[in-house]
Amino acid sequence: MIGGIFILSGAGLSAESGLRTFRAADGLWEDHRVEDVATPEAFVRDPELVQRFYNERRRQAKEAQPNAAHKALAKLQKTHSAPVYLITQNVDDLLERGGATQVIHMHGAVKDALCAACSHRWAAPMEMRVSDACPSCGAMKTRPDIVWFGEIPYHMDVIQDALEASDLFVSIGTSGTVYPAAGFGQMARQFGIRTLELNLEASNAPFDEMRQGAASDIVPTWVDEILANSPSL
Repeated sequence: MIGGIFILSGAGLSAESGLRTFRAADGLWEDHRVEDVATPEAFVRDPELVQRFYNERRRQAKEAQPNAAHKALAKLQKTHSAPVYLITQNVDDLLERGGATQVIHMHGAVKDALCAACSHRWAAPMEMRVSDACPSCGAMKTRPDIVWFGEIPYHMDVIQDALEASDLFVSIGTSGTVYPAAGFGQMARQFGIRTLELNLEASNAPFDEMRQGAASDIVPTWVDEILANSPSL
């Protein structure tokens, strides 16, 4: 019987919900260089462009619907006899809308705003503007609550504790190229934790087992297998 399960998800989990994967083959993200929209320097250089970019990501995320993979992971979290830790690199809320709880967003959430002056967080309006003032301190330094390149991901201590408490590490829909998330699999192997990759295409990282296919197909199948061997709560 498998105990705690640590699940790391990436853009491939939400691709079938209509959200494009993080970076296309040409190196662009939604037709923009990541250096122009996803770094602190980009926000200083052209905050209006960055706000427009994330306004569109926010709109797309709201219109998207959870797919079968999101719902299967929520089912696993609710039904498995041991803890299921859901850690995602995605900034959408499709896991939560699919029924999951206590999702750890290591790269932030597009539905939230952050004050760069006092670190206050609040629910972002659909259209954020450079002139928006922080509701806490009044500073006009409102930005999306997104971890950009060059910034430290959120909840790293909690994530490491969850990994060490797990018996199985599962990577779903992630290329394994963005650190520190790309190092979680290696960390799991150092702890003697079994590793599994569920992905449309195999990544370059070594796993004990790899299953290839669309997330909405292979994730529900895998979840059913786990639950068939898990005592009821």
